[in-house]
Amino acid sequence: MINTTDLVRELIYQIRLGEDTAYEFKAVTIRGTRVEAPHRDSIADELAAFANTNGGFLILGINDKTREVEGITVGDLETVDIWLSNIVTQSIDPPLVIETRLVEVPDRQGVAKPVIWVRVQKSLFVHRGPNGYYHRVGSTKREMSPDLLARIFQQRSMARLIRFDEQLVPQSSEDAIVPGQKTRFIRGDLPEAIQLRKLYLVGDDENSQPRLTVSGVLLLTARPAEYLSSAYVQCVAYSVTERNAQFQVDAHDCDGPVDTQIEQAFQFVKRNMRVEAVKRPGRVDIPQYDLGAVFEAIVNSVAHRDYAMHGSRIRLHMFSDRLELSTPGGLPNSLSVQTIDSNSISRNETLVNLLSRYFPADPITRRTNMIERRGEGVPTIMTASELLSTRRPLYEQIDHTELKLTIYAASREMNGLLAQFDEDE
Repeated sequence: MINTTDLVRELIYQIRLGEDTAYEFKAVTIRGTRVEAPHRDSIADELAAFANTNGGFLILGINDKTREVEGITVGDLETVDIWLSNIVTQSIDPPLVIETRLVEVPDRQGVAKPVIWVRVQKSLFVHRGPNGYYHRVGSTKREMSPDLLARIFQQRSMARLIRFDEQLVPQSSEDAIVPGQKTRFIRGDLPEAIQLRKLYLVGDDENSQPRLTVSGVLLLTARPAEYLSSAYVQCVAYSVTERNAQFQVDAHDCDGPVDTQIEQAFQFVKRNMRVEAVKRPGRVDIPQYDLGAVFEAIVNSVAHRDYAMHGSRIRLHMFSDRLELSTPGGLPNSLSVQTIDSNSISRNETLVNLLSRYFPADPITRRTNMIERRGEGVPTIMTASELLSTRRPLYEQIDHTELKLTIYAASREMNGLLAQFDEDE
């Protein structure tokens, strides 16, 4: 992080030069306890424009026409900070992550006045302000033409030639890597930095600064959701057949590296599912779910979800009669719910490749790696679950933005197993 002295020196130099592609100045007028100027929609559009281009800086407290340091009174700094926080969370879609600092900059008479320095990083996503989609051109924001907007959406989505999971995450750095998470990828005598780049876990941005890729964030950081806000698995268990907070018996957000998310979600199912027993003619255990099928389903969800979708998390909800696993993103390419068990197409090719090569599976699956890339995951889910519960799992495409899998629970009564054993006697 740039120290305060260097930051003030840079601001003095930039104020002398004026606004450009990377800098925007705004004076602030406060009446009572509210910010009267600039208009919040205008600021939202400015911030979104920076994020949609190459990032930049908004300095609040400097007149953009006269370049005079007007400052913000100390008593009003909190008001402006709250106003700014509301803008980035409520007026920009998807919400924007910014960095702010309070610094004192001397005016032309040498009197130090407080200003708010706001840094916006180039974003993984395309952000819409209240008045549309903007980008930065010179010292102004411009609404994007339909052609440009389509091209940027393509560049920042899973459809781009460079896969989304190989895209650099602007706010990330190598300091975020958990040492224990990277050791599995380091082999032989080749330098660590080269190996991580060859695996598309780390790359250099346009300023030659090392950044983690989306796959790097998902596999190497302690909490991927700090960079990709919805990159976690929400697990909730209910004792009834519907969502009702009064009957919630367990809940856990799995938000570690993706291999940890998979393991935590799997253990959540294990501890919350019932195992019934038939004692005639000998004891026969009847688990609600085939754990091998559950593991496959969770792995598929984490590995193939659309990480480009902001604000959508994986939801694993358990009920008394079923398990529902909802995965953000429609089925990739030409897959449909009718062909999902006969075709295998990866949305996150780099992530899937690394999970298949470097991560062992849970012993319950009786296989070597977490993903074995033979296209057997969905058939296993369908066959094993139907064999146990006598009901075939159901895949549903919800509004082309979510894939929902329902696995029905096995039980003595629902499966007719008591009658079956009575007949055997």
